[in-house]
Amino acid sequence: MNWLDLVGWAGSAVLVWSLLQSRVLRLRALNLVGSAVLIGYNAAIEVWPMVGLNVVLAAINIWYLRGMLATRHDEKTYQVVEVGVGDQFLAHTLRVHAADIIRFNPDFHWDPEVAGRSAFLVVTADEVVGVVLSHAEARGVAQIDLDYVTPKFRDFTPGEFVYRRSHLFTERGFHRVVSPPRMVAPYYHRLGFRPEGDSYVLDLPAAPAADPA
Repeated sequence: MNWLDLVGWAGSAVLVWSLLQSRVLRLRALNLVGSAVLIGYNAAIEVWPMVGLNVVLAAINIWYLRGMLATRHDEKTYQVVEVGVGDQFLAHTLRVHAADIIRFNPDFHWDPEVAGRSAFLVVTADEVVGVVLSHAEARGVAQIDLDYVTPKFRDFTPGEFVYRRSHLFTERGFHRVVSPPRMVAPYYHRLGFRPEGDSYVLDLPAAPAADPA
C-alpha cells in the first residue's frame, strides 16, 4: 500500500466517522474534510465520477455550514418560549435527556412544586434545542438550575438567547443571574458572565422605570 492509498483510506475513514456524529455542526465539518481529501485522492488516480460526487458533497456541506454559522446567534432562528414549570412537554424533555443532563449538571434537581420557579425552552422551528430552568433566591438573584443543550446542537450556545433577553429576569425583580454550580464545560465567559466561586454571575441592567400615568 503506497502513501496515496493511505490518503484515500484516511479520507474514507473521516467521511464514515462524520456520519457517526450526533452534533450537526461537527458532522458537517468532518464530512467536508473527508470530501476534500477524497477529491484530491480521486483526482490523483483519475476516478472522475468520484471526484464529481465529492465535489457535490463538499458544496452541500459548505452551504449548510455557512447557514449554521451565520445564524448561530440569530434570534430569528432561535426563539425562547416560556412554559409552565409543570408543563408535560417540559417533563417529557427532561425525562428523555435525563442521563445526559446529569452528565453535564451533576447537581441538578428540579421540583416544580417549589415557588419562584421559571422554565424556558429554546427552540428552532418546532425543535427543542435547549432548556433553561431557574428559581428565585434572596435579594433579587435568579439561580439557574439547568442550562441544557440537546446533543445535536451542542456546538452552539442556545442558552444565550435567554440571558440576552434580560427582561425575562428584570421583569421578575431580578438584578443578577447565577449559573449552576459545578456545571461541566460551562460557556458563560462568552456571554458576559464573570466567574465567582464555582459559578458564573451576570449582573443585569436595571429595569426601565414605568411611565407615570
